[in-house]
Amino acid sequence: MNLDVNALIVLVYFAFMIGIGLVFRRMASQSTSDYFRGGGQMLWWMVGASTFMTQFSAWTFTGAAGKAYSDGLTAIAVFIGNVVAFGVSWLWFAARMRQIRVDTPTEGVRRRFGPANEQFFTWAILPLSVINAGLWLNSLSIFVAAVFKVDIGMTIWVTGLVVLFVSLLSGAWGVVASDFVQALIVAVLSVACAVVALVQVGGVGAMTANFPSGFVSGPDMNFPLMVVGTFLFFIVKQMQSINNLQESGRFLCAKDSRHASKAALMAMVLMLLGAFIWFIPPWVSASLLPDAATVHADALGGKAGDAVYLVFTERYMPLGTVGLLLAGLFAATMSSMDSALNRNSGIFVRSFYKPILARNREVSDASLLRVGQVVTVVNGILVILMAQFYQSLSHLSLFEIMMQVGTLLQSPILVPLFFGMFIRRTPTWVPWVTVLVGLAVSWMLVTWLKPSLVGEWLGVSFTKREAGDLSLMLNITAHLLLTGGFFCLTTLFYKREENAVQHATDEFFRDLERPEVSDDTPTQADLNQRNKLGDIVTVGGLGMFAMVLIPNPTWGRLTFLLCALSVLAIGLLLKRSARVRV
Repeated sequence: MNLDVNALIVLVYFAFMIGIGLVFRRMASQSTSDYFRGGGQMLWWMVGASTFMTQFSAWTFTGAAGKAYSDGLTAIAVFIGNVVAFGVSWLWFAARMRQIRVDTPTEGVRRRFGPANEQFFTWAILPLSVINAGLWLNSLSIFVAAVFKVDIGMTIWVTGLVVLFVSLLSGAWGVVASDFVQALIVAVLSVACAVVALVQVGGVGAMTANFPSGFVSGPDMNFPLMVVGTFLFFIVKQMQSINNLQESGRFLCAKDSRHASKAALMAMVLMLLGAFIWFIPPWVSASLLPDAATVHADALGGKAGDAVYLVFTERYMPLGTVGLLLAGLFAATMSSMDSALNRNSGIFVRSFYKPILARNREVSDASLLRVGQVVTVVNGILVILMAQFYQSLSHLSLFEIMMQVGTLLQSPILVPLFFGMFIRRTPTWVPWVTVLVGLAVSWMLVTWLKPSLVGEWLGVSFTKREAGDLSLMLNITAHLLLTGGFFCLTTLFYKREENAVQHATDEFFRDLERPEVSDDTPTQADLNQRNKLGDIVTVGGLGMFAMVLIPNPTWGRLTFLLCALSVLAIGLLLKRSARVRV
């Protein structure tokens, strides 16, 4: 019975997401600009929800939850880093990213660094996006396989194809609209689970006091200062990860500079609240469910510790919540994966197909749109294959994989895309050479500068957890000082040349400081966004209201009723706002 209810909820959710794609399909079919960035017409609350969701995936409920279950408070370090990074976006980066005035991130790279670097970063960004999206899909498949007791490989293919289909339907409009709805699903689910968890354990004080090995520092931590270092270093890492030319795509969708800044502020507030709410169930489970990390060992093997959130939901939440949790996981993964697929499609079409493959012939915008859709399919298949590869890495947890990918592969690429936003006097060869230097730094970290070597220098022995945390700190520090330092020092070799690249760079920085301003009078696109999303959210609320009919104790039915009323209220507010000024 439980399985049937959960499966039905997931199937209804799939139909709901496909419906969102169909509703917004027409808005994305008019031009490549509409398909890749919504024509730059999106309101701040849509962009803000999407920005928030792109830093949120099934990994949050799997790998990160497993880290919270075992190590306590330190699991939120990466999310606190996100909060600070979004704060900087609000104050400086977001508006300027919108003011780049392009349709894809690599077009921004061309304006800043020239056509040669545009091609280099095109083929650096595309594989990295596939690697990250594969990890998100693998995280999702772990949960699905554990719930429905099916093979993870088959789960990866089925779920991956569903995400791909939805991503293909309506481009950026469908991606951002679904992100907004999915943010609501994740929010109501997270709050409901957190409240039930605190009731079960007896409050926040009992949760922290009963945590098995010290809530703040966690187990196997003999150097408390390392906990502080973890938070500080993740702030540095996420500052670069969120504020750079590669990630400008989310703010390119915004209606103007003001909407872009407000979107970043919304993402910051949501992340701050979520950073603590998400992890209450695994923190509570550490004391109430000491067997949670082994419950699904038969289905997941060494990755069973990544399913502790699922175990809590199975044990303490009303019937049907597991299905809603899976819907939330699909929401989180789809929001990250479909954004990556849409961005990759735009990058390939605008930065390679049109200027390189089709440079000697006229190509209509409709033809470019079709090419973009084909590229979306190819990227989706590659993501599925990458997710299968991650499944073979059974000796690593999802948290470890995520951090290693982010620091060893992503950091070298992000350094020039971050520093290049405010350091102007750099030679044209610097960006791609900086990436090569960064890869050399990563190689040094893998082969030589290891925690064991630092332990020998200091005459101490690190636990497995301390070694893992120290490894991340070394990676972040090395790339900041060596890779970032190299980029900054190249200003010594700068010599101004009056050529097309230099003039384009000058124009780039002029535009960077020139606000994009739109009329406050609501446009038809503004009203369409509010009206369409109002309808969609209202339907979602009614669907959640139907969960009250599931046979549950009174408190369980009341939980679903409150969740449904919250979603319905937002839907009705959106419908009402479609009839007033923006």
